[in-house]
Amino acid sequence: MKFTLEAKDTGSKARAGAVETDHGTILTPIFMPVGTAGSVKAVHQRELKEDIKAQIILGNTYHLYLRPGLGTLEKAGGLHKFNGWDKPILTDSGGYQVYSLSGTRKIKEEGVTFKSHIDGSKHVFTPEGVMDIQRTIGADIIMAFDECTPYPCEYSYACESMEMTHRWLKRCCTRFDETEGKYGYSQTLFPIVQGSVYKDLRKKSAETIASYEREGNAIGGLSVGEPAEDMYEMTELVCDILPADKPRYLMGVGTPANILECIALGVDMFDCVMPTRNARNGMLFTTEGIVNIRNEKWKDDFSPLDAGLGGYVSTFYSKAYLRHLINSKEILGAQIASVHNLSFYLWLVGEARQQIISGTFYGWKEKMVKKLMQRL
Repeated sequence: MKFTLEAKDTGSKARAGAVETDHGTILTPIFMPVGTAGSVKAVHQRELKEDIKAQIILGNTYHLYLRPGLGTLEKAGGLHKFNGWDKPILTDSGGYQVYSLSGTRKIKEEGVTFKSHIDGSKHVFTPEGVMDIQRTIGADIIMAFDECTPYPCEYSYACESMEMTHRWLKRCCTRFDETEGKYGYSQTLFPIVQGSVYKDLRKKSAETIASYEREGNAIGGLSVGEPAEDMYEMTELVCDILPADKPRYLMGVGTPANILECIALGVDMFDCVMPTRNARNGMLFTTEGIVNIRNEKWKDDFSPLDAGLGGYVSTFYSKAYLRHLINSKEILGAQIASVHNLSFYLWLVGEARQQIISGTFYGWKEKMVKKLMQRL
């Protein structure tokens, strides 16, 4: 993988760059649609490419490991061949999913023992095993195995967890470096910064992660319930330490405002389930603000979902029609809303990139944050 820094904003720490992988180039800043089980919910691969213009999608190690299973994925030739997506894929390590199974998992130095949410069967994830699993899934970018601490979190626990994540990272790197990809293309390992909302822990973790000199770095353990101000503070602190010549990925973030603010702090890559999850519940993100399409006010509004966004879905379907579909629980409603929201998110980071290149990002961001989060 190769990262090229192409431009910097004059009024903030925002950057525009390009991440080159064997499955194509990713222009940053970028938002990555979440495809948990090998599928971005309610969205065809054709729509991902043509309407949404996604450049990279995510897969989830925990879910893909359980179903369809590594045997099926390996026989298919990896996730790219299995789901027909020929552009880059990133897989998380499963650490966050294991963290969310707090009632059915045990964390030890060796790894994590957990029960499947599907059938209750017992499984073990170790740093080495997770590297092997992600090699088999075949993502272009794979994540180190870490523990994601909850919020709030006691300092002592956050410190112990961070230290273990660092020890696990060493094991991940050793295993990754002594193995090769299975499908004829290169894979890249990103370490993950942890440390909850404690400045000294975040500083230590960022310095430790940077010392491994991998091709990219991630920031984890945020957007788990902490105030936005804490998230921004930790993100800025970490971005100032992580090397500028490598991409920075902020995991699980977030709202349009979160993304714009964190781009301004130096983040290059984002992912979040919000655009698709909120779409299925009738919340639309638009270039004018937030729309709750279930509301009565849209019943006879036959204007496009978002004329300012462009794209087939956002300009062809009306608010009244989508309201009818969502309130009727028609599957098409979830599909239209999901394509629209993802199109908006990709438009947002694409526009941010152009503003960075033009040197006008900061002023544009200040106006857009207020505008995009108002409820219409």
